[in-house]
Amino acid sequence: MRFLGLTLVGALCASPALADDRPRPRDYVTVAVGAGTIPSYTGSDENIFIPALLVRGRINGFAFVTRGVNLSVDLMRGHAGDDLDIKLGPLLNLRNERSSRIKDPQVAALGTLPRTLEGGLYAGISKTGVLTSEHDQIGVRVSYLHDMLGKHGSHVMTTSFEYGTPLSRTTFVGAQATVTFVGKGFGRTYFDIDPAGSTASGLAAYSAAGSKSGASKMAFTLAGAKSLSGDLRKGWAIVIAGQYGRVMGRYARSPIVADAGDANQWLGGLGLAYTF
Repeated sequence: MRFLGLTLVGALCASPALADDRPRPRDYVTVAVGAGTIPSYTGSDENIFIPALLVRGRINGFAFVTRGVNLSVDLMRGHAGDDLDIKLGPLLNLRNERSSRIKDPQVAALGTLPRTLEGGLYAGISKTGVLTSEHDQIGVRVSYLHDMLGKHGSHVMTTSFEYGTPLSRTTFVGAQATVTFVGKGFGRTYFDIDPAGSTASGLAAYSAAGSKSGASKMAFTLAGAKSLSGDLRKGWAIVIAGQYGRVMGRYARSPIVADAGDANQWLGGLGLAYTF
């Protein structure tokens, strides 16, 4: 559900065009509630509906955001009027992959996997006033997470390219492209099938990771926000997002994906947000 936090809530108050001309960017807190549809596991061909509570804000120049079960804090204090924004801070993520609600009976026969807590860092840089106006924004971001509880004993690194622009004081649109890279322990935990699992599920035994790390997924997201109060900086807004993703390479060849699921992944979400 991480993409929903980034797109649904990130669409709100994300544009420097809407910031007041002060030494520090204005403080705000945005709270959004909504629902989304996501695959029941990475590589599933069946979606489930989940609720979402998302929070994003900035206090005294320091920004923070929840992205579903993901929390990040930007320790690079912002300044109003800057057209270059550098981000750096800690990141926490609770991974629920295949811990419950597995709809495919063969994958369910492999058993549920324990939740784990991942911690790490993210860094990014964005530039304001690049393509369509002096108010649009383009940026890149890299995040690195490592399993803190030893459940998959590996890492997840995500690189992203983002673009957003306000169409007016009441409307914002944005897009994002991401590629996710995972360590060999992650691949073994979430994509391998051992002989016992093969017997229980009827799926062929498979080793996705071997001794290598690799790119596991790419995704493209579109998002938008429409103010209901006449100004995206405050009051109510409707937010919407959709994403197409594709499981890649040897991870897509796992029977969990190729036989029981689908490498093509579709996600979507709709929410109502309020900005204080």
